Amino acid sequence: MRRDIFQTIADPTRRAIIALIAMQEMAPNAIAENFNTSRQTVSKHLRILTECELVKQEHLGKEIYYSLEIDKMKEINKWLEHFRKIWETHFNQLDNLLSTIKKQKK
Repeated sequence: MRRDIFQTIADPTRRAIIALIAMQEMAPNAIAENFNTSRQTVSKHLRILTECELVKQEHLGKEIYYSLEIDKMKEINKWLEHFRKIWETHFNQLDNLLSTIKKQKK
């Protein structure tokens, strides 16, 4: 089943996992130590993140290590960039309006 990336990152635990493995690749047990939940629950979140290609797995011996899939994160950033530009334009317009009002009051 193909999951929606934004639905996947809407979950706070998955966002926290992304933040953790953005710093360094980690095994599931090490990731689970950072949450007040079972390892099985963390594994479920990792499976969903992997299905969305937000994280990738690497087998090293008996352990599986998870790391961030940078290209997929860049896709999210690219999509958000459009909205960031719109917000910045609106904030700049608001700044200009507030400056104008402030000057008129003097």
